[in-house]
Amino acid sequence: MAKTKKQPRPKAVTPKGFRDYFGPEVTRRQTMLAQIARIYDLYGFDALETSAVETVEALGKFLPDVDRPNEGVFAWEEDGDWLALRYDMTAPLARVAAQYRNDLPSPYRRYTMGPVWRNEKPGPGRFRQFYQCDADTVGSASMAADAEICAMLADVLEAVGIARGDYIVRVNNRKVLNGVMEVAGLGGDDKEAERGIVLRAIDKLDRLGEHGVRALLGEGRRDESGDFTKGAGLDPAAADVVLGFLSAKRESDTKTLERLKELIGDSEVGLEGISELWEICDLCYEQGYGDDRIVIDPSVVRGLGYYTGPVYEAELTFEIMDEKGRPRQFGSVAGGGRYDDLVKRFTGQEVPATGVSIGVDRLLAALTAQGRFEGAAEGPVIVTVMDRARMAEYQAMVSDLRRAGIRAELYLGNPKNFGNQMKYADKRNAPFAIIQGEDEAARDVVQIKDLKLGAKLADDLSHEEWRDQPAQFECPRADLVTEIRKRLG
Repeated sequence: MAKTKKQPRPKAVTPKGFRDYFGPEVTRRQTMLAQIARIYDLYGFDALETSAVETVEALGKFLPDVDRPNEGVFAWEEDGDWLALRYDMTAPLARVAAQYRNDLPSPYRRYTMGPVWRNEKPGPGRFRQFYQCDADTVGSASMAADAEICAMLADVLEAVGIARGDYIVRVNNRKVLNGVMEVAGLGGDDKEAERGIVLRAIDKLDRLGEHGVRALLGEGRRDESGDFTKGAGLDPAAADVVLGFLSAKRESDTKTLERLKELIGDSEVGLEGISELWEICDLCYEQGYGDDRIVIDPSVVRGLGYYTGPVYEAELTFEIMDEKGRPRQFGSVAGGGRYDDLVKRFTGQEVPATGVSIGVDRLLAALTAQGRFEGAAEGPVIVTVMDRARMAEYQAMVSDLRRAGIRAELYLGNPKNFGNQMKYADKRNAPFAIIQGEDEAARDVVQIKDLKLGAKLADDLSHEEWRDQPAQFECPRADLVTEIRKRLG
């Protein structure tokens, strides 16, 4: 009789392009989300939570085909329809604005927070799932809506701990770029594909440099892995026009806008874009946001094709060390812009809209790079178990601490080996361990072991600051909460 083939054990590995997040990381993210939500709420935006799954038709980013049904998105077919995990938060908002247009106020101001998924090639620091925090105004064509988004973005960065001077919000306008493309010979509906390639190419300027972008504006570029990206096919003269636009930034917003006006000549759409940038500058200045926080920068283009007017990015300007030990600026952590045609896909009517998306994981990485989270996060107070028959009394201690707002837990492992309980407390980074054996219970006292002080004493027994302080002391059971609260400070 043939032997039954054993089922192989599954590999305990995270899928490529994804990662797991543990206690302190999750807590930091939750804290940051709350800080961002407070600013969004302060500006009058309402919370919205949409489904993580949308129809691919609603997403509109990549329509699946027979050969590559999952291009760009994680998609699957169900009852003849293609469904996908949301690629961003903007396309679902456009669907909501169209679906509930008779019920929502106009303009509709909403913010949303959650994970998005992209079926793209992962790399260092580039994951297929990440968090976004978006705020958008749907139904207003006023440049005041765009200026407000820029001001709010600056406020958010400062609220989460990015110091003024360590960030800049950079603003541009797609209409100005469209004017430049007209000059470069890329106007007209028949050049839409080439314009898309140009947008994606110049959006990579900070990563690829001028040489890499020029290659993508021309025949194309092969990266270090051997993958080839097809270029826009521009001749050198047309590529010079586009690159001249990217280098148009001057020492002041006024001079930058004057230079842009020279580049676009008499292009009507380009002049309209310059007028909108002037208005945003004036509105930001009147709100108290000068060019130390918000500036005009032609190199900002945003790669997504649905932007129709102002676009903006928040860039962190402080230096970090890359994986090879070289200094570099941290880079972009947020971006957005105006997308007046996105809702039109559903309704047939143009609905103006503008908004911003903040990359929470990027922001957390930035604060980590600045040393904001040095050292392990403090764990709970651990109540140890010396006598299994007295579990109820130990649990009462834990409850007393929790009612006082002190994070605490009862040791729930095998209490037979007390040393293992102490190892557990160390691994949890507990500040204190509470001990009550038979003798302490008879006298109605507890032993409090200061684990952090004990570690310092072990490191340097001669240190005057710690030498006369006991790492373990006794106190009445009734004073347990008072003593712990006092020592937590």
